[in-house]
Amino acid sequence: MGAIRQAATRKPGAEAGRTQAVASAGVTNPPAEHVLAAFGVAATEPELLAGGQGATWRCGDTVLKPAASSAEAAWIANTFEQLRVDGIRLARPIRSSDGRWVVGGWTAQHFVAGRPDDRYADILQAADLLHAAIADIPEPNFLRRRDDLYSWADRLAWGEVEDVDGRIAEGHAAQLYARLAAGRVAVSATPQVVHGDMFGNVLFAATAPPAIVDFTPYWRPASWAAAVIVVDAISWGGATTELVQACADREDWPEMLRRALLFRLGVSLAHPRSTAESLVEILAAAEVLTDHIDR
Repeated sequence: MGAIRQAATRKPGAEAGRTQAVASAGVTNPPAEHVLAAFGVAATEPELLAGGQGATWRCGDTVLKPAASSAEAAWIANTFEQLRVDGIRLARPIRSSDGRWVVGGWTAQHFVAGRPDDRYADILQAADLLHAAIADIPEPNFLRRRDDLYSWADRLAWGEVEDVDGRIAEGHAAQLYARLAAGRVAVSATPQVVHGDMFGNVLFAATAPPAIVDFTPYWRPASWAAAVIVVDAISWGGATTELVQACADREDWPEMLRRALLFRLGVSLAHPRSTAESLVEILAAAEVLTDHIDR
């Protein structure tokens, strides 16, 4: 479930779109000929896009990427096929010639022009618009079954599972994790389908509305999704704590920050390709964020 960074120039290394906080997974071969033919781009030479874990390819106005889960990819495509949200652009899914969303393990969507930018307020506003539009969508069944590392780190952050395999290990970062986790208190915010990886996956192009790509669904409160944006922006985007303060009126905000920080810290500690640089960056962010969490 790597990101479609469709013209991205942002420095990699922040796990936005499942690639930040880890080293590159290498370049995946382009889609096979039958996949290109199924999506109507057989005559176009695939072009590797930046980001997307080296696995996202552009063929003219079509972008193709591997689908880690056919059920999830189909659900996302069905959700976004007819969705219209004033104030944002969405990367529309493309069906194959026989109506499928997934062919040979690949999905397709229309290319969306733009580049990531450190426009934090606009990213948060785009998230708010999207989440308001999808607030009534029921929880998809695949989310409860999803067992990738990111889902595990999310559940661990919320205290829904325990680290029975010792993925968090030991050391200063593990001690910080334990302290943050011990301070959790109950929240009242209502969960819904949210994009849990917005930072780096919102593209800007001149005066056009921001574009949202590579939807990564979670069943959490919208304020948690905003907190993940803030944690990412401070950890890897150069944002200051003014961004934290600007979100202070969001529901259960200190606790959402806590769980978002635990989520990102858990990924950095447990991911087999996590980089030392990224861990240092998120620990530095944690130093400033804890003042806003433990109030």
